[in-house]
Amino acid sequence: MENYSKARTEEQPSVCPFSGLPPDTPEVRVKDGSKIRNLLRYALNRMEAKPRAADDEGRPLSEEGGVAVEGQQEARGRPLCKHIVFTATGKGVSKAITCAEIVKRRLKGLHQLTRLLYSTVVEVWEPLEPAAGLDSLTVNRNVPAIWILLSQEPLDCSQPGYQAPGRYDTLWAQSANREEGGGFTGQRPGHKRKKGGGGGGGGRGKGPGRHTGRSREAAKGQS
Repeated sequence: MENYSKARTEEQPSVCPFSGLPPDTPEVRVKDGSKIRNLLRYALNRMEAKPRAADDEGRPLSEEGGVAVEGQQEARGRPLCKHIVFTATGKGVSKAITCAEIVKRRLKGLHQLTRLLYSTVVEVWEPLEPAAGLDSLTVNRNVPAIWILLSQEPLDCSQPGYQAPGRYDTLWAQSANREEGGGFTGQRPGHKRKKGGGGGGGGRGKGPGRHTGRSREAAKGQS
């Protein structure tokens, strides 16, 4: 491929794997360069009864991760939704998971359904020297994709990828206790590591009763 350069990349549109959702269910497409605060602002405005709009007043709205500007501006006037879908491919998968976890901690009692799929990305490569007689290449790559459905209504718990609502107070308390205790150091509480050198009889230092060969010869000459 040293004789080619990538001309363009096209991602094939994928179909939402969740069926039976209301037509007004927002679908948030998370990209690698999306800002989490803009994604969360849009999601919470669509699902939360009393969003914290005081912090958002006077801030410019931008397009992030497939969430349009006009969608953010009209979010406050729209009826609240009981479902929301986060989707991402490639490097944006971890950011989509982060957004879903933050929304679950903000809005208690959300049911989650996760689907892991593959999305097709088409890459078109053009030759660096058209006169060399090389043809353009089309490469199809399968990249991992994730779809996360958050619902205020109960979902089918028998479906794979279902997560029931849970409490996160215990999780945060455990992490705080670990930080106060010094984390996972692999040592028992109150156990102190022995410092090397200087103590006990384990060292091979020169004691008062030991003499080198040169010092013995000097002692014989003096006698």
